[in-house]
Amino acid sequence: MSLLPVADALDRLLSAAKPTQRTETVSLHDAGGRVLAEDVAARLTQPPFDNSAMDGYAVRHADIAALGSILKVVGTSAAGHAFEGTAGPGDAVRIFTGAPLPAFADTVLLQEDAEKLDDGRVRTTFMTPKGRHIRPRGQDFSEGDVLLKAGDVLDSGRLTVAAAMNHAELTVYARPRIAVLATGDELVTPGTPPGASQIIASNTYGVSAIARASGAEIIDLGIVGDDKKAILEAVQRALALDIDVLVTLGGASVGDFDLVQPVLGEAGMELDFWRIAMRPGKPLMVGRLGDIQIVGLPGNPVSSLVCALLFLEPLTRRLARLPANDRVYKAVTAVPIKENDHRQDYVRARITRGPDGELRVTPFDKQDSSMMRIFAESEGLLIRPPNAPAIEAGSPCDVLLVRQPTL
Repeated sequence: MSLLPVADALDRLLSAAKPTQRTETVSLHDAGGRVLAEDVAARLTQPPFDNSAMDGYAVRHADIAALGSILKVVGTSAAGHAFEGTAGPGDAVRIFTGAPLPAFADTVLLQEDAEKLDDGRVRTTFMTPKGRHIRPRGQDFSEGDVLLKAGDVLDSGRLTVAAAMNHAELTVYARPRIAVLATGDELVTPGTPPGASQIIASNTYGVSAIARASGAEIIDLGIVGDDKKAILEAVQRALALDIDVLVTLGGASVGDFDLVQPVLGEAGMELDFWRIAMRPGKPLMVGRLGDIQIVGLPGNPVSSLVCALLFLEPLTRRLARLPANDRVYKAVTAVPIKENDHRQDYVRARITRGPDGELRVTPFDKQDSSMMRIFAESEGLLIRPPNAPAIEAGSPCDVLLVRQPTL
């Protein structure tokens, strides 16, 4: 099987993705970043009464028609405490922002436009137009208005308006369920003293973080050794969990101890493709087992993370009904870059932002795909297309941002 171009691999992966149909009702506190499954209508009118937009005095405009008009302050209206008395001609009510407007009033005189006199009186120092500084009932929305639509992503503004519409809970699409299975006799969990031939299993945590940030619910299946029976049992456990995606880490290549692909094949997986024309991350496997999508990531930590950013993140967002997160930006090289071979290269790099906002890319000298430290220090990946020629410093290029660069 020839190496598949990155763009073709992503298209095939996403074309097979079926966005989740499951829904659930969650509290507003748990709804951030989720996708609405149904329209949301207001259960009340907002504001529910005419109220003051500023601190000042509620008045009849006829009583302040002349500059220097004198008014008697007969009470107070504060937020949560409406004025309940009566006011005749020439009377005013001290009012604060958000407080209910007394029935007699048609204008709010700003406090800075009124001079306090003796005996609880004020004198106008500015000609305030009629109706000024009042928020009318229903100015924002009315009961029954549909302000949020199915498919909306619930960000801070939409959550705020949902609360204002008097909804404590919202019906959203369920998060896609992604099970992650690490394989390899050499792996032990973090916190465990490794044996002479063992290493710490690190891939699970970075890969899970990428999928979780993309809207997934993660199920960690732990580690299984290089044993067909153990791998099959772990896969069967995963299939019983009503998952959408099974992500395997390692064991998907063709070595003597790469058992994941043959075991999944025996379990009924229909292999779509594997081996991508990219570096790092060539041994990526994609298939389907019934309704479950299978994504086999390389065991190499950096390769696994790069593939997770390129393939698992967009897959997860598609399943979660979230918009695509385009990480690719235009930049310029800070140093000369050598020519590339037939695979698309993702080169770990320092990325800085110049005073003009331009992104400048400086690749690390060492690019060994086992070096996790360099990935952690990289702001992004310089993308080198297949067979790209050598370029000079200052040349335009594309970068995939891992995190936002600093100035």
